[in-house]
Amino acid sequence: MAAKCTHVDQIKVTSTDKHVCEDCVKMGDTWVHLRLCVECGHVGCCDSSQNKHATKHFRKTKHPMVRSIEPGEDWGWCYIDEVMIGPFS
Repeated sequence: MAAKCTHVDQIKVTSTDKHVCEDCVKMGDTWVHLRLCVECGHVGCCDSSQNKHATKHFRKTKHPMVRSIEPGEDWGWCYIDEVMIGPFS
């Protein structure tokens, strides 16, 4: 049986106008890809980025899910259940 995300009822935000990792901008650093917290709208950098702000946001807030906001990508990730979520369109 495939694993399922048990937190989809917490999705409140599915899109954003932000196209930067605000935490990296404050540090004067760069990122690889961006992830959107679908609970509060925080935009952070992915785990391929040096600072891993999306995962740090999860550890701090316990908001369980992010989605990619990269062009052409329509997937998300649940940190708690460790499964892909989506599509969001």
